[in-house]
Amino acid sequence: MKKIAGFLVAVAALLGGPVASAESYPNKPIRIVVPYQAGQGTDVATRYLAEHLGRALGQSIVVDNKAGAGGNIGAADAARAAPDGYTLVMGTNGTHVLNQFLYSSMPFDPEKDFEPVALVSTFPMVVIANVNAPYGSLADLLADAKARPDTVNVGLPSTTARLVLELMQKQSASTLRAVPYKGSGTFMTDLMGGQVLVGVDTASAVRPFIANGKVKALAVTSLKESALLPGTKPASAQGLEGFEVVAWNGLYAPHGTPAAIVRRLNAEIVKILAQPEARQRLLELGHEAAGGPPESLSRFARSEREKWGPLIKSAGLKLE
Repeated sequence: MKKIAGFLVAVAALLGGPVASAESYPNKPIRIVVPYQAGQGTDVATRYLAEHLGRALGQSIVVDNKAGAGGNIGAADAARAAPDGYTLVMGTNGTHVLNQFLYSSMPFDPEKDFEPVALVSTFPMVVIANVNAPYGSLADLLADAKARPDTVNVGLPSTTARLVLELMQKQSASTLRAVPYKGSGTFMTDLMGGQVLVGVDTASAVRPFIANGKVKALAVTSLKESALLPGTKPASAQGLEGFEVVAWNGLYAPHGTPAAIVRRLNAEIVKILAQPEARQRLLELGHEAAGGPPESLSRFARSEREKWGPLIKSAGLKLE
């Protein structure tokens, strides 16, 4: 009987542990892994959210930058963490959609190894040009690409930028020459210096240069005009019907994190993202606030995989 009683106590402790921890959550600092370098768009938005989320939860939140392998290093670190709500990761369309099709091996499963918490923000990519480039619109660029196949160089500082190029070529039946860059800084320097005349980057990266008149915007890749770049026509309105490439940030927890903790985090994030001042500040940082329940992030990421997987495979894109 003593053995049975001990066994029942142990089972009760195991079953009650997550519930108890969820009820007292959080009682210590929380870590949010950002799988990119400090100062990049995802990092800046995460730090803003962390400040407000920490205040709402009554605990400090530490942002931990773990860059490398297109975000895979940081995401894998979070996937291996204890599923107790004290380690989260700001996932992106790179870490949780594109990379599984681009890398021959992955250190985590983007769908099975995480619990979705909330879609935080979305932001379009922007097709931009040197101020002296002979293009006033995306239509001008594509017409030149058709007239001179494989001669127009396009700077690409990210995987998402490469996908924009691939989709543009596919829908316009044109051929442009991809020029890869390791990051936005080098790319923007070359674009402004005329080493390349055209490129694709995130709205958050290019907005200051567009505002200062150092580069010009040819198109945004959202389906409709973006509040981030009012007045810039979407590609879908420039001959590429239905064209849409939207980058995004979504908060995830390791698989097995108690549902009560996920719900608590989601509720606080949704409240923050609904505040007008938060939405305005995120716009200033280059992000359009999102929100919604965890299930909507799960469905959205799944639809993104269904969209981009076939395109990546047909284009033969691979990263190491």
